[in-house]
Amino acid sequence: MKVAYLDCSTGISGDMTLGALLDVGVDETSIREAVHSLDLPGVELQISEVMQSCFRATHVLVKHPEQHAHRHYSDIVKILDQASSLTPSARSLAQQIFLAVAKAEAKVHGTDVEKIHFHEVGAIDSIVDIVGAAVGFDLLGCDQVHCSPLPTGRGQVLIDHGVCTVPTPGTAELLKGIPLQDVPIEAELTTPTGAAIVKTIVDQFGSLPAMTISDIGYGAGTMKFASRANLLRLFVGELQSAIGTDEVCLLETNLDDVSGEVIGHTQARLFEAGAADVYTIPINMKKNRPAVILSVICSPIDREKLEQIIFDETGTLGIRRQSLWRSTLSRQAHTVVTQFGSILGKVAWQRNGTPAFSPEFDSCSEVATSSGKPLREIYRAATSAFMQDQPELKAEQPLPSQASREDHGSHDHHGHDHDQHSHDSHSHDHDGHTHDHG
Repeated sequence: MKVAYLDCSTGISGDMTLGALLDVGVDETSIREAVHSLDLPGVELQISEVMQSCFRATHVLVKHPEQHAHRHYSDIVKILDQASSLTPSARSLAQQIFLAVAKAEAKVHGTDVEKIHFHEVGAIDSIVDIVGAAVGFDLLGCDQVHCSPLPTGRGQVLIDHGVCTVPTPGTAELLKGIPLQDVPIEAELTTPTGAAIVKTIVDQFGSLPAMTISDIGYGAGTMKFASRANLLRLFVGELQSAIGTDEVCLLETNLDDVSGEVIGHTQARLFEAGAADVYTIPINMKKNRPAVILSVICSPIDREKLEQIIFDETGTLGIRRQSLWRSTLSRQAHTVVTQFGSILGKVAWQRNGTPAFSPEFDSCSEVATSSGKPLREIYRAATSAFMQDQPELKAEQPLPSQASREDHGSHDHHGHDHDQHSHDSHSHDHDGHTHDHG
């Protein structure tokens, strides 16, 4: 599986992301053609190699005429729709990033998406950064994008609505559910554009996954820091094994006054909202009252909305939560063909590369009903069909032995304008802070 990892040690912005993508080898001509097709007069993409604290990196600057227009989301969509050099997937990804910003600003300002007008993220340079990033990740073609926890920085910045504490309201809204880290720098490290890109494209957050690195790209920010290089690193490579690792949240609450029907309804809502697993454990509480622990495993991004469902449906007064790391087998959906019909299931690979097939209950139940056969016979037929002949299924290769790795090496298989907030009229993500971060 091809993966990308964003190492955001000093935050992330649109220009840093685009710089890292170009530095890792994304085709510059394709980026320039996509930007040109936006039909934004006087826009020039200036790409240069710079030094950041003795490290080489790629810096991107969008040169454009003075502008004062504030664009609505519908205006952005029109610009993207008429851009002939954008592939459907790149256009869709760019629209998703802008929509994430629009939803965040609508929440902050108490209005709806169509009424929101973009300030900073509607500026020409941010439009170019987002479109460039969408094209870059589309060309990169990774199956998953991972990301480190994000530093927001510290201090205050000036935006169109006045002085705001970092992270600004719109950025904070975008960062809901995303793990953060404290980096002691008095500056805005993660911009609205950077937060929106991460919110849209990242599949997992955490440390660098177990991967074989093939390429590394460095995107440079403009602001200089005394103690560290202002760089965004982009790692590209292949996961080393069939076993992956990701971070999950465990939510738990004790319930002693909720009926089984309510708990069942709550479980159904939690699954619909994206919970990975929901289960109950019988316990005894004070005065030996029978009760249950309601447990939910979910992505950190979904934590807040799932907590709200638990509060709304059960009336509980508190929810315990903790972050956990889990190991997962590589898996994919797979359909087998039996004498009774097609049956959907999942294939998972063990560490040694051996595949195992699990038929889906709903699919088996549907076939059993239509064929009039017992459910257990359908299960047996599905398992047998998988074992007999599935030529299109390609199992992952097993890991080499330790000796093999030592002898031969292990090769396995959607610029942060961190200058002192100059936010001049040619704004980058950190220029002049006269744009609206909200």
